[in-house]
Amino acid sequence: MDKILVPIDFSEESYHALDLGYQMARKSKARLILLNVIEHPTGQNFSATGDSMPRDFENNVYILQLIKKVKSDLTNIVEDPQYSDIDIRFEIQVGNPYRSIASTIADHDVELVVMGTKGSSGLDELLIGSNAEKVVRYAKCPVITVKSKVNITDITNILFASSFTENNDKIIDHLKKLQKVFVGKLHLLKVNTPNNFERDKLSNNLMQKFANDYQLEDYTLNIYNELSEEDGILQFASEKDVDMIALTTHGRTGLMHLLSGSIAEDIVNHAKRPVWTLNINR
Repeated sequence: MDKILVPIDFSEESYHALDLGYQMARKSKARLILLNVIEHPTGQNFSATGDSMPRDFENNVYILQLIKKVKSDLTNIVEDPQYSDIDIRFEIQVGNPYRSIASTIADHDVELVVMGTKGSSGLDELLIGSNAEKVVRYAKCPVITVKSKVNITDITNILFASSFTENNDKIIDHLKKLQKVFVGKLHLLKVNTPNNFERDKLSNNLMQKFANDYQLEDYTLNIYNELSEEDGILQFASEKDVDMIALTTHGRTGLMHLLSGSIAEDIVNHAKRPVWTLNINR
């Protein structure tokens, strides 16, 4: 892992993401990139490191002052002695948060995003969701979302929930890297629901084949029955007190997303523990 991106808006949750990103960067000897996005009504994106500004914004005193303040705050972070043992840099962009994150991932070949989220619920979740949801849905690399402080040494049990019927070639290297970074036991989980029921023998065979085909080590096989996959994943995680949930997402958009939703996004919103996701249609 060479580059880790942490979007930071100076909220408590984003500082938790910074802390975990730092721990992971130090362990994997990766560069840590901090990104602050200043939202602008036009939604236009541009880099704003402070050296030059587009003419359209030369007279926008508020934006200019805000950039100056953010640059000062980010400089204080990257120059903090506690981060002196890693390569840490920052960027400032003005525009749409998701688009800025997506462009930074592409421009820097980012291999992991670590971001804080408050989650969303009720009408907000139904209509607009959160920036974290959008990043999870579309990002071209794995994303870890956190809501509270996380110590890398405390993550020793990782739950990976799946149907185990899809082609997993796209995810296995990422999943193994995750397990290696955290030195964790991997708990494979198949959730049975009334509308998608599967005999235990078949589920166990699929999970064992997955483990054998990809030469997994230090893992367990688990089946859980619940009314929905989301509830099953959250209940199992709580009962077994796992430290992180890992999922894939199809990154559906438009009508398909409204009709079928996303288990990964629901888990990101409602889980109390860190969630690792990967869009397998990227």
